[in-house]
Amino acid sequence: MRLGSICATLSLAMGLSTAPALAQSASELMGSADPAKGERAFRQCKACHTVESGGPNRVGPNLYGIVGGSVAAVDGFKYSPALSEFGGEWSVERLDAFLEDPRKAVPGTRMGFRGISDPADRADMIAYLNSNSDAPMTFEGGGESSASTEPAEEDFGALVPGEGVDVVYYSCTACHSEMIVVQQGKTRHDWDKMLDWMVEEQGMSEPSADDRTVILDYLEAHYNTDRPNFPKN
Repeated sequence: MRLGSICATLSLAMGLSTAPALAQSASELMGSADPAKGERAFRQCKACHTVESGGPNRVGPNLYGIVGGSVAAVDGFKYSPALSEFGGEWSVERLDAFLEDPRKAVPGTRMGFRGISDPADRADMIAYLNSNSDAPMTFEGGGESSASTEPAEEDFGALVPGEGVDVVYYSCTACHSEMIVVQQGKTRHDWDKMLDWMVEEQGMSEPSADDRTVILDYLEAHYNTDRPNFPKN
């Protein structure tokens, strides 16, 4: 008898289960989700969405009240036919699937977001979105923040540390990898022209004047024509 068969037989004889533990569902994760972590993660969405009450539509619609709200229902926003036909309401389970892989959840959607792979991170994001509502949903488990008093150190991928790195990272990674930045080297003028092109031709939301200055200051310092931080690997 092979070792695997022996172990399985012993497990059955002792009343032990050989099945792997079931992963928690999206709704089950919401009881321990942390809106504060979700708010930090939402920075990557700000290039395309607002979340405050009465906020304007950008490339994507305003997301206030989205948790439990109707799909494709924000006034003044032109949704893709795929999302309009998706219909129904944004339940936690539907939002979880959409945030994991928008184009798999709703084939034909125009949303170019790369998705969030970690289920706990998606729950945190949904918890933050849920807090931006006139009637937030409640979840078993209390929904109290599990965040420590010290915020977790953020990871900005291949971008080098420096003032403004967070603004650059979240402005870029909503749609693509930060590697598109680090593999280039441009003058401040040319980076500025690229921002214009991203807004005018690629659907990026116009950054505020302050954010634009921060972005250009960072790129000029770290990804200029001499490419001092070009990846070596």
